Amino acid sequence: MGCFRSMAAKIYRPAKTAMQSGKAKTRLWVLEFDQEQPRSIDPILGYTSSGDMKQQIRLTFETQEQAESYAQREGIEYRVIEPREQIRQSVSYSDNFRFNRMQPWTH
Repeated sequence: MGCFRSMAAKIYRPAKTAMQSGKAKTRLWVLEFDQEQPRSIDPILGYTSSGDMKQQIRLTFETQEQAESYAQREGIEYRVIEPREQIRQSVSYSDNFRFNRMQPWTH
């Protein structure tokens, strides 16, 4: 796998999309290569394309350490993007009917 040498990559844990309600596929760590060539716009169809085939490679790992050891073993320059933990706010239905409510009634 010497073709990955001198490539830059990022290692991160993806956040859930707006369409996801659960945390499926957000526990894995992803190694993704950085863009080497700028994207170009096809003048006839208007599609964006790139000749950079390494951008299509997306490797997944169980842990951050596995992803880092793979990058080190293959000589891939990498950076780790730490995930931001989601802050959950406690919301209670009964707060809608509190006497000292801060927001005005909308009905």
